[in-house]
Amino acid sequence: MQDAQYDPTAEFAESELTTGHGRFRAIAFREYEGGAEHLALVYGDPTDVDAPLVRMHSECLTGDVFGARRCECGAQLSLALQAVVHAGRGVIVYLRGHEGRGIGLLAKIRTHVLQDEDGLDTIDSAVALGLPVDTRDFGAAALVLAHLGIGRVRLLSNSPAKVEALTSYGIDVAELVPVLEPVDEHNVRYLTAKRDRLGHVLPQLDATGN
Repeated sequence: MQDAQYDPTAEFAESELTTGHGRFRAIAFREYEGGAEHLALVYGDPTDVDAPLVRMHSECLTGDVFGARRCECGAQLSLALQAVVHAGRGVIVYLRGHEGRGIGLLAKIRTHVLQDEDGLDTIDSAVALGLPVDTRDFGAAALVLAHLGIGRVRLLSNSPAKVEALTSYGIDVAELVPVLEPVDEHNVRYLTAKRDRLGHVLPQLDATGN
């Protein structure tokens, strides 16, 4: 097990942020000098329950900002924000440097070409370009949770691998809370690959017979 220890060069800055979903504490942070700058949105007081809702959301410019339909990233971010507001407390940790599961924006767009023209899925298209399937590290999320005094969470995710990742940094995951986007013609191949090859729990996909 790794510990979410503070690097002496870790930095935090905090302000209030009012969004269409509600008013949050916005905590910008980075683990170490020169590292990626991330953002945690904190709603209510997440320390007044044993295990608050937490979403570790990997940056996806095409989905989060432009509403791309081939992935469910933007929809999941919106659903997670709604969930923590409905619960009255929770944390959204937005992790930058995770674009395309860590391969970056240029490479991700190149994988899209292979997906569209050659029918490769999200995994095989990365491998075909000589790229790793997933290089993400979730230590930054554990760091900001420790900064907030949170050691046990209900994780808003469909990925058991994220439970393992967070647990490896000493954060206890009490429950995996699904964040499910409806299946349609645009995202069905992507969701199928995530279920069949990355182990995501996607019952809405099972229900369609795919």
